[in-house]
Amino acid sequence: MVDVATQRLNMVESQVLPSDVTDRRILQAMRELPRERFAPETMAELAYIDEALPLTAPGPERRWLLPPRLTAKLLQLADISSGERVLHVGCGSGYGTAILARMAGTLIALESDEKLAADARSNLVELGIANVTVKTGSLNTGSADDAPFDVIVVEGAVLEAPHVLLDQLKGGGRLVAVVAADGVGTATQWRRLGSSVNSWGAFDAVAPVLPGFEKAPSFVF
Repeated sequence: MVDVATQRLNMVESQVLPSDVTDRRILQAMRELPRERFAPETMAELAYIDEALPLTAPGPERRWLLPPRLTAKLLQLADISSGERVLHVGCGSGYGTAILARMAGTLIALESDEKLAADARSNLVELGIANVTVKTGSLNTGSADDAPFDVIVVEGAVLEAPHVLLDQLKGGGRLVAVVAADGVGTATQWRRLGSSVNSWGAFDAVAPVLPGFEKAPSFVF
């Protein structure tokens, strides 16, 4: 029998803490949440390794459960204060959402894959998490009906600044995502300041590009 409690502790102690993650809410959530619940049943025993795990079958829109280390660092980069309104883009099966629920006031989780959205709802209900609404829709359009948000967390990579999502931020609001460019990934925070947006790259990171954020096809003459 695999001791998942020990695996959770080892994940935090050996992967997350050495990566300069200091937010106690993230650390405590990762020590307690059953990450194996959010992985496919056939990969549950691998839930605590420091690698991305596939959530869906191979294909152009394949989805992944990000490595624990990257999840923790990306959520910490969002700099979420208690009570803030958060949009989680690309929630997958809900692991990052479950962590965010302990940090935010209200949380909208957006997922384009209907089965993953259903899995996320089921997982959150079974864990007694009540401050989250899971919605299904295109990831790159966000949730304008629920905007503006204090924070938007994109759990995956984009190829350029997601302007539609940035327009859904409040003044002072932050958006975090991995920007993939020329084979290099950078975890980036954007902050809205009035009508302008500033950005800075925080750390190197590798993540799959989310559906809807791929490079638009261009004409070749």
